[in-house]
Amino acid sequence: MVVRYRIPDGFTDALGHLVSCDAGACTIRTRQADVVIRLADVVAAKAVPPAPERRRTRA
Repeated sequence: MVVRYRIPDGFTDALGHLVSCDAGACTIRTRQADVVIRLADVVAAKAVPPAPERRRTRA
């Protein structure tokens, strides 16, 4: 899932798995950490497919 939301300097995105969502906030588990986003700050959100598997390198 990708969520675009407002921050003091503009907008930013959180890309990861949706962990939880309630009436006031949602939590996205990114590679670095869980990000809690107030729903009032969300501008757009959509589901994205999982990243493709890495190809094996040729020897």
